[in-house]
Amino acid sequence: MTAGLVLAAGSGERFGGPKQLAPLDGRPLLEHVLAAMAAAPLDRVVVVLGARAREVLDAVALHGAEPVVCDGWEEGMAASLRAGVDSLRDAEAIVVALGDQPRLAPEALARVVRARGDGALALRATYGGVPGHPVLIERPLFGRLRALRGDQGARALLDAVEVRDVPCDGLGRPDDVDTPAQLARLG
Repeated sequence: MTAGLVLAAGSGERFGGPKQLAPLDGRPLLEHVLAAMAAAPLDRVVVVLGARAREVLDAVALHGAEPVVCDGWEEGMAASLRAGVDSLRDAEAIVVALGDQPRLAPEALARVVRARGDGALALRATYGGVPGHPVLIERPLFGRLRALRGDQGARALLDAVEVRDVPCDGLGRPDDVDTPAQLARLG
């Protein structure tokens, strides 16, 4: 099983509030990523929530994604990754996306999934040669994901293993939204 994992547990401190709910093109920001994941060749999708989870669940269409609430979300992204990996322990590979990247394209997700094989334990989309999301992580690395702590994502893990880059130029945009100004530029 190839599963999708959307990380969306943060409080949106730099944004000034719950950016998961910020409107973009008539829908909450998080819904854009969930719709892309639903259109991708994934067997199951989990979205990890934390800050204001109830509010997000009440306002965002999940497009079939299963919500997982990370009680330790304040620890940082590592806690969200652990919660997601734990909920997907039966997966052979997990495709990680961020809930604040509304222009993620299903075609980029599909390209990364299709690139599996040849023994690579991790793959990541690149845009103009710059690494981005989605990132696909194979089962042998799940234990190392569970060992992460603090406000770090999988970057340290990816720096320590061989990662195959998958060019996704022209397939969506990798922009993430951390501030209202960044959101305005996407509109």
